[in-house]
Amino acid sequence: MKTDRSICDLTATELARAIARGELSSCEAVEAQLARIASLDSQLAAFVTVEADGARRAAQICDAASAPIGPLHGVPIAIKDLTDTAGLATTYGSTLFREHIPAEDDLVAARLRRAGAIILGKTNTPEFGFGAVCTNRLRGPTRNPFDPALTSGGSSGGSAVAVATGMVPLAHGTDFGGSVRTPASFCDVAAIRPTPGRIPSPRRPLGWDMLATHGFLARGADDLELAMSICAGIDANDPLSLGSIGDERPIAGRPRIAVTPDFGVAPVASEVRARFAAACEALARVADVVPSSPDCGGAIETFRTLRAAHIASSYGELLRTRRTELTPTVIWNIEAGANLSAQDYLSAERRRTAIYRSFRELFTRTDFLVAPGASVFPWPNEISDVIAIDGAALETPIDYLAVTFIVSLVGFPVLTLPVPRGENELPFGIQIVAPPACESRLFAFGRILENELGFSHRRPPL
Repeated sequence: MKTDRSICDLTATELARAIARGELSSCEAVEAQLARIASLDSQLAAFVTVEADGARRAAQICDAASAPIGPLHGVPIAIKDLTDTAGLATTYGSTLFREHIPAEDDLVAARLRRAGAIILGKTNTPEFGFGAVCTNRLRGPTRNPFDPALTSGGSSGGSAVAVATGMVPLAHGTDFGGSVRTPASFCDVAAIRPTPGRIPSPRRPLGWDMLATHGFLARGADDLELAMSICAGIDANDPLSLGSIGDERPIAGRPRIAVTPDFGVAPVASEVRARFAAACEALARVADVVPSSPDCGGAIETFRTLRAAHIASSYGELLRTRRTELTPTVIWNIEAGANLSAQDYLSAERRRTAIYRSFRELFTRTDFLVAPGASVFPWPNEISDVIAIDGAALETPIDYLAVTFIVSLVGFPVLTLPVPRGENELPFGIQIVAPPACESRLFAFGRILENELGFSHRRPPL
């Protein structure tokens, strides 16, 4: 048996291989991860719920099986607490759902279970995913493992911390405006926001809504690709759903990369710009790098409008009936869309289309587009929102996410990887964007950056 520390340091791919070969049992893996959670989570608050007994039972079933159940056979994972899990509390980060136990898995959780994954628990999120700091009235704040005084980022901060600290090798997340990418950048892990529909969401009320997606956080591209290979695939009840990954043509020769610190419109801190410039210098060792950006004029206002309209539609009734039980952040998010007109919405969609076509045009002459993974570095947990960058006030509390939500707006897949850093530097990541349905191309390039440039996870000093 491997020591607990070495088990917790294994990637999901390595752990699955060791279990399949009989070098390690699923029960040993589960006990090691539960011990790591018990050791660290009282300090970091990555989990809302830990289901130790259920995980142990599932591990025993895996170990008793005559053959591997699937590619994640016996591997412990975590699911973000915005996503339904059968028989396991799903609170959506809200006291309104403190006792909510779904009868069925969301499709993404069901596909992971069918692949043999063992769900250890649910990771923390702001209420309904709305918030810059990963905290709510049930749990939190989820603290950054590189400096617990600082935020882990919203809204998949619990998943990012669980992965960064070895509580699990792989965690599910969701991403609307940057919710897997910002925590990945803050916590030195890798993340994928796939093309909308690549991981189907058959229960989504607005079937053609492409702003929000499922995603994953891990310590490297191999694990992200493994998770995507399991969860991708057509579902007839999701009109956006796509087929399996891996069918796009590989890049021939040296890649061409367009790089932009801000898409021409996003507020980005000067210290982030400096770290990003250093990352671009490193990228030039393996690719042809050219400063360039699609035309994103009006993107911030467009995203604000579309996001506000969707949130008001989804949560307006909750605001009317349960207002006193909601956090101020949730109330602000719902009210932002209360007075929008149909013309406001359609004008935003028209501008969104123009930005999408500008992205498409850029990709006729480049293979990847690279931007910072966040506009700022982690800030103290006590500060609920980013209201200014480099002393310049932001118009709304979500504008600090512009460097990520612009990519959400057009629905291109994006891989986030940590960049090398000095001993006293906070983690920082880059977004690598590819054309729609080109996730495999992202993973292949990500492995080059990990192996040749050291764009890879480093364990926090805990």
